[in-house]
Amino acid sequence: METKQSLLAAISGAIRGPGWAPGRRIAEGRMPSLDGATGWLESPPLTTDGLRGRVVVVDFWTYTCINWLRTVPYVRAWACAYRNAGAVVLGVHTPEFPFERDVDNVRRAVHDRQITYPVAVDSDYAIWTAFANMYWPALYVVDAQGYLRYHHFGEGAYEESEQVIRQLLDEAGAGDTIPAPVTVDARGIEAAADWADLGSTENYLGSERTENFASPERATTGAPRRYTTPPRLDPDHWALSGEWTVQPDSVLLEERGGRIACRFAARDLHLVMAPPVHGEPVRFGVRIDGQPPGPDHGDDVDDDGTGTLTEPRLHQLVRQHGPVTEHTFEITFLDPGAQAYAFTFG
Repeated sequence: METKQSLLAAISGAIRGPGWAPGRRIAEGRMPSLDGATGWLESPPLTTDGLRGRVVVVDFWTYTCINWLRTVPYVRAWACAYRNAGAVVLGVHTPEFPFERDVDNVRRAVHDRQITYPVAVDSDYAIWTAFANMYWPALYVVDAQGYLRYHHFGEGAYEESEQVIRQLLDEAGAGDTIPAPVTVDARGIEAAADWADLGSTENYLGSERTENFASPERATTGAPRRYTTPPRLDPDHWALSGEWTVQPDSVLLEERGGRIACRFAARDLHLVMAPPVHGEPVRFGVRIDGQPPGPDHGDDVDDDGTGTLTEPRLHQLVRQHGPVTEHTFEITFLDPGAQAYAFTFG
């Protein structure tokens, strides 16, 4: 979405203006209510009043967001390190895509990311609205008196954010119980982006928010149509091949053998995908410039580019290990019913 694209550009230094700042340490009012949560994971329901006396770190996330996935190692580490000193990390999962409203999918993501701190399931956007939040991820820190004292939107500012947590614990009298700052070794999908070589930006595939669609056929929303891929793709352009239904938030494959192609420049390429609603797995193959990825395969494919789509989530399909240059990516689905939502890069 636009806010996430703008956020990515800001983090990489592209649109920082003289007034841009990652966070504030001034008081920002009382912590809003948590009453609108539709469920809770890893905890019984929590309340703002019940958290009074603790330093609260509120982390807004949605589980397919690559920007959040790269912050979670730090949030996990803070939850573990500062628990005994009086801090509570509170995750708020507010969904972006329809399948992220399914609490079982959120529960699986909590398990996969080894999250043990409380998570409020915010499927109706009640907590998001109460905080007047606009971003994934978004971090808010609340002091022991219940006042918002700091926020940061997006990736980065980890040392600054941790220093705020430590400062507010000290104000609350934690003293010698405050441990040393954390050390984080983020790996796999959680590893930091290669910002220096990141030349492509996030792109949604549904008709409402997509950019640079390059198939010569005009996209028809809500009806199956056969599309073709042009012989050459310009940078950051994408195309379909085969019979697809373009939906407002995604593209749906109607027959086996359909393909999505895009031209990108980044170390990592991810694609948010979902299997058919009735749950059958979808086999797929990935090619880079027409060849199997070999050592440049992502976590969700083999050296030969083979993978299987079994659950709705973000899939890492490319991680280059040599110099990062521009390439054409293709994914071909061997079974029908796959839905693809968004490309992200790192």
